[in-house]
Amino acid sequence: MTIIRRMTKEDVHSVMEVEAASFPVPWSSDTFAKEMQDNPHAYYYVVEKEDKIIGYCGLWLIIDEAHITNIAIHPDYRGLKYGERLFRHTCKKAIENGAIKLSLEVRVSNTAAQHMYRKFGMVPGGIRKRYYSDNGEDALVMWVGLK
Repeated sequence: MTIIRRMTKEDVHSVMEVEAASFPVPWSSDTFAKEMQDNPHAYYYVVEKEDKIIGYCGLWLIIDEAHITNIAIHPDYRGLKYGERLFRHTCKKAIENGAIKLSLEVRVSNTAAQHMYRKFGMVPGGIRKRYYSDNGEDALVMWVGLK
C-alpha cells in the first residue's frame, strides 16, 4: 500500500536516504528539520510504500504563490509514477491553501523531470545561470497557473 502524508521530524533520517541517493549535493538533516520547525511557509510531504519512505516533496507557500523547493523519489522506485502522484498531491495541497501559481527550478539536463512537469501544464519561464553549486549547471525555471 502507498500513502502520501505530511513529513514529520521522525521521517528526516529516511528522507536523508532518498536525498543522498538523489542529489550530488544533498541537503543536511538540519536543513530539513529547520524547514519543518522554523519556516511557517514550508510544507513537506513523503510518499510511503509498505511503511518505507521512498520519496518526498517540499513546498513553500507565500501568499498566493507556491514554490517546490525539492522533490525526489529513491532511484529504486523511479519510473513507476510515484513522482507524479506525489507532485499531484503537493499541487492539490498548494491549491487548498490558496496558491494560484506554482514554480520550481530543474536542472536543464534533467529532461525526465521536465517531461513530468510538462504533464502538469508547467512551462519554461526562464533560466537561472550557474544555479547548481556542484557543477555550475543552469536551472530551468518552470511555472504553472493552478486555477
